[in-house]
Amino acid sequence: MKKLSVYALAGTMLATSISLTSCDAVKNANNTQKGAGIGAAGGAIIGGILGNNLGNKQNSALGAVLGGVVGGAVGGVIGNKMDKQAREIQETVPGAEVERIGEGIKLILGENSVNFNINQATLTDKAKANLDKLVKVFKENPDTDIDIYGYTDITGKEEYNLKLSGQRANSVKTYLTQQGISAKRMKTQGMGIADPIASNDTKEGQMKNRRVEFGIKANDKMIQDAQREAGSY
Repeated sequence: MKKLSVYALAGTMLATSISLTSCDAVKNANNTQKGAGIGAAGGAIIGGILGNNLGNKQNSALGAVLGGVVGGAVGGVIGNKMDKQAREIQETVPGAEVERIGEGIKLILGENSVNFNINQATLTDKAKANLDKLVKVFKENPDTDIDIYGYTDITGKEEYNLKLSGQRANSVKTYLTQQGISAKRMKTQGMGIADPIASNDTKEGQMKNRRVEFGIKANDKMIQDAQREAGSY
C-alpha cells in the first residue's frame, strides 16, 4: 500500500542547547513552513547535526535527507519542489512508500515494487518495470542527488549480507544509469541487516526487509535556483 507522510523538524540554537518541536505540532505546518522549519534559526549547521543524529538513530536514507538541510526561505522553496516530486512518485510507482522529510524525500521500494529473491541481487522483471516508472520522475526532476541503500533480511552471515546489500544497491544504480539517469547524481551503500522495517521472524517480514531505500535531496543547482527565487542570492 502506498504511503505519503510529511515530517519536519525545527531547530533552535540557544546559548548551550538545541531544542526540537514535537512531531504533532510540526505535522500541522503548511508546505512552506515544513521546508523552512528545519534550520530556520540555526541554518545548515543545525540541519547537519539533526541529520547526523537522526541518521544514527534511525536509518541512512533519513540521515541523508536531513543532512542536506538548507533552511529558512530557501528551504521553503526547496520543500515545495519536493512536495511536487513526492506526489509524482506516489502516483507513478505502485507499492512505493514515500515520506517527505524536511527538504527531501525518503523513498522505500519494498516487496511490492523492487524486491529481491533470497541471496540474489539481480533485478526481477517486475522490479525493472517499477524502476522504469521511477526513471520518468527522476528525469523530470533532474536537480536532485539520490542516495541508494540496499538491505537484506537477517538470514545468513553478517559479512555476506553486507556485501549482498551493496550489490543490490549497485544493481539499482546500474539499471537507472542504463535508463539515462546520470551516475553522478547517485551514490550507493550496502546496509546489510540494519534498520529492518518488518519482523525477521516470518518469511513475509524477511521479504519486506530485502529492499532498497532512497534519500532524495536538492543538488547545488536546485539550491542556487531556490536562493535566487527567495531573493537571497
